[in-house]
Amino acid sequence: MTRFIAAIDQGTTSTRCIVFDHAGAIVALAQKEHRQITPRPGWVEHDPMEILANTIEVAGAALARAGIVAADLAAIGLTNQRETTVLWDRATGRPLANAVVWMDTRTEALVRRFAAQGGQDRFRARTGLPLSTYFSGLKLAWLLEHVPGAREAAASGAALFGTIDSWLAWHLTGGLHVTDVTNASRTQLMNLAGCAWDPDMLAAFDIPAACLPRIVSSAEALGEIVAAPLRGVRLAGILGDQHAALVGQACFAPGEAKNTYGTGAFLMMNTGPTPVVSTSGLLTTLAYRFGAEPPCYALEGAIAITGALVQWLRDNLRLIDTAPEIEALAASVPDNGDVYIVPAFSGLYAPYWNAGARGLIAGLTRFATRGHIARAALEATAYQVRDVVEAMAADSGIRLAVLKTDGGMVANNLLMQFQADILGVPVMRPKLAETTALGAAYAAGLAVGYWTDRDGLRENGEIDRIFQPAMSEPDRTRHHRSWKKAVARSFDWAE
Repeated sequence: MTRFIAAIDQGTTSTRCIVFDHAGAIVALAQKEHRQITPRPGWVEHDPMEILANTIEVAGAALARAGIVAADLAAIGLTNQRETTVLWDRATGRPLANAVVWMDTRTEALVRRFAAQGGQDRFRARTGLPLSTYFSGLKLAWLLEHVPGAREAAASGAALFGTIDSWLAWHLTGGLHVTDVTNASRTQLMNLAGCAWDPDMLAAFDIPAACLPRIVSSAEALGEIVAAPLRGVRLAGILGDQHAALVGQACFAPGEAKNTYGTGAFLMMNTGPTPVVSTSGLLTTLAYRFGAEPPCYALEGAIAITGALVQWLRDNLRLIDTAPEIEALAASVPDNGDVYIVPAFSGLYAPYWNAGARGLIAGLTRFATRGHIARAALEATAYQVRDVVEAMAADSGIRLAVLKTDGGMVANNLLMQFQADILGVPVMRPKLAETTALGAAYAAGLAVGYWTDRDGLRENGEIDRIFQPAMSEPDRTRHHRSWKKAVARSFDWAE
């Protein structure tokens, strides 16, 4: 057996390559950040060429740190920030514009226009998604309208569309234009039941089919990588980042759920082979599809801003020098001093879906300090997760007995304890926080036979700590009531 398997984890702020062994343990990791380009308020862009260069660089660094070469890898999986949209020239391979990032809100006018003609949920039955600036179909429509020559090039197939998985797969394999079902499900262009591009959605958004990638399984041998240093390695798995984390947490049974704390936070529950229509503000999406098996569906609560709020305190307000410092600053006060932060920088996602919401800090008095601001920022993440957990229980009829967690923010003990307190259920932190990359590795490994038993993957996960709730029910209710009051104040600030 080839000794190792690898994953490329292309995220909102950085790109990582991780080499895993057969037990799911990390052998080597390399990571590099990329620029966040904000040309106007509400606009967020990435340079696709920078992301591609970083991907190749971290792949080489990870192999070097592991002391291996490409031939030592059974396969590689790819996971990515999902709705971020790229349009590039087929002949040159260069982007026609910067990538429009998932949190970008420039399509607000398009959302309003389509919602006026049939409501925010007019496409939910087909796609599982409400109208929102979040999803990539309208981002593509915006690019086709505003980039000179883009529409004509896309209609002829001279320009290609893709989310970041498609962009990287095309370049790494020398022209394979694909996307997996999980990423396709986030475009609002795919029919959820048929897992195929929906002609009526393409017509509604005026999207030419010639520019679209082929939809493939999340786990299948797609082709060999031609770019050094991974030349000859099979690309065998693609999953959007939150779906990869679900797989990495081995949530293979209906009712099993995980929450990922990163730039945003994403709670996803496996609902099995049948889509569950949400009436509580959640998204119906693909969980994964392995090979020729029927697709597996999920409910998801997407929160736009969690870790990005800590970055904002660091980079914009200079309240801290490094992100980890926020825990000590927040712990310098015993509570939030009745200060609440609603981080609606890009509107509010699940369960509110209020594109006009904007961020606010509520409850300020002369008593408030840097510590209270820091604590309120961490608590904002936990409150948003509680809102989604309650919506998920209403949709699925399942109340979580324990919350499985992953992502960079889970290292923050104060946040994890408050999350348990405000939910009133235990919060479980795994020893391996890199479950997103692990899920992509699992998908690739299953596709090529590196792992043969899906259920056996559960044995790879080890628990680091379980946080037990310690807050009284009256305090829990009081804090959440104040949070909901602050959220209501944020609604429809932008007209």
